[in-house]
Amino acid sequence: MNAGVLTSSWIRLIKAFNFTLYGSIAVYSTYFALYLKDLGWSTASIGTLLAGGPVVAIFANPFWGYWADRKYGNRRILILALTSAFLIMQAVFLSRQETVIYAAMLLFFLFQSPLFTQSNSLVLSFIEGTGRKFGAFRLWGSLGWAIIAAASGPVIGRIGIANLWIVFDVMMAVALAFAFLLPREEARIERPEGPDATRRGSLPAGANAVPGSSAWLGRHFICLLALGVLVSVPNSFNTTFSGLYIQALGGSPQIVGWSIFATAILEAPVYMLLDRYLSGSTRTMTGLLAGICLLYAARWLLMGSVDDAMAIVWIQLMHCITFGAYYYIGTQLTNRLTPPERRSTGQALYGLSWGGISGFIAGIAGGWLFGQYGAPMVYRAGALLTLAGAAGFLLLLRVTPEVKESRHGLDR
Repeated sequence: MNAGVLTSSWIRLIKAFNFTLYGSIAVYSTYFALYLKDLGWSTASIGTLLAGGPVVAIFANPFWGYWADRKYGNRRILILALTSAFLIMQAVFLSRQETVIYAAMLLFFLFQSPLFTQSNSLVLSFIEGTGRKFGAFRLWGSLGWAIIAAASGPVIGRIGIANLWIVFDVMMAVALAFAFLLPREEARIERPEGPDATRRGSLPAGANAVPGSSAWLGRHFICLLALGVLVSVPNSFNTTFSGLYIQALGGSPQIVGWSIFATAILEAPVYMLLDRYLSGSTRTMTGLLAGICLLYAARWLLMGSVDDAMAIVWIQLMHCITFGAYYYIGTQLTNRLTPPERRSTGQALYGLSWGGISGFIAGIAGGWLFGQYGAPMVYRAGALLTLAGAAGFLLLLRVTPEVKESRHGLDR
């Protein structure tokens, strides 16, 4: 296999896979709560069910990350997870019994939870030492999320939410087809030769992150995970219940689709700007996370004060800077705070902190608060949580050493 194929056809294939993978999960994430509502489920029941995903992810993300690092590789894990998730969801859509749906969804979460973190790890492993940037690949996931979610709204409005399975199955099948075409682990992109070459499992001089982080779970990384849980609780609530909030305000499935479109469509330029201008300094990235938390607080306060469904669409545009920049910077920090042979596990733990524990809290507490006091109260509580997160990152900044990467370091 020649280098030209690896640097052109394979790169385009990985981008196409990201587009369809994120698009298929966007269909599920955007409309599945509305599907359950159409079956007659209460908001609390929906929240309880969807909270099961983060609970399963607590165990599933590290499990899949361990096996990806140890033996099977990211590609095989992605194929297994996509195939299993696709098959399990057929049982969900065929059943109307709550117990069957609960049991099937717990299995679905087992295979759905590692998809994004394993996709990120696959990209990071293939671009290592090439000079290519992570954001150039991740932005295709954002485009898939935005475009497919928005395009699905009119389709679902026409065929009915009861036929959600049609849209979901088509997208999952396409993503799975691309997964089988992904390059194998041994088909690495050609690395630069010479003394400064970056090889898998080793770092060039000067590329180490925070001093003392050779212990693979360093203090800075643990703080990143803990604060990620705090900041992502309201984000998880918004992901799970924003569609129901729009519906409660009189919005249609089309507006729900446009709302999700707004959350992701501008992530692409944000990733490109971060690729170009983000400093390799750990202190700089930590300080930026504190600023992003403040923007998150403003976003949730605005969400808690609207009385029109379309207003939510405009507020969701802030998602590109809040979630997009936070997740990008956190992914880069995770990649440099964990050793090369543990990066899949590190990314799995980061994904767990962002969507696992926080998603469980958001599903249970958010679903109950939504039913008892309405969505505005929950968004206001979310603003307080993100303000606490900002304070945490500012405190962390005071004890973070000034460390910069070399030009051949991990911020590729």
